[in-house]
Amino acid sequence: MNICPKCGLSQELCVCETIAKEEQHINVRAVKRRFGKLTTVIEGIDQKDINIKDLAKNLKSKLACGGTVKEGKIELQGDHVSKVKEELGKMGFTHIK
Repeated sequence: MNICPKCGLSQELCVCETIAKEEQHINVRAVKRRFGKLTTVIEGIDQKDINIKDLAKNLKSKLACGGTVKEGKIELQGDHVSKVKEELGKMGFTHIK
């Protein structure tokens, strides 16, 4: 049986990631890039508590767009601000601007 090093509960009962999601303060905004292209930037996610690459992968598949993780920020191709906020809310994040 695996035990979580943070909370001391077994892996099945561990609530560390849920608590981490509720404590995050995430900013979602659209940025205009070269040639007038819009990019959605998601920042403020603590990489110690949440796997940012998995989160980016999930968002890219749900929104059917390309994207990347750079310098602790998720960048998605296109203007997806409202959809990203909705999806993050479904995933358990509470403080989204």
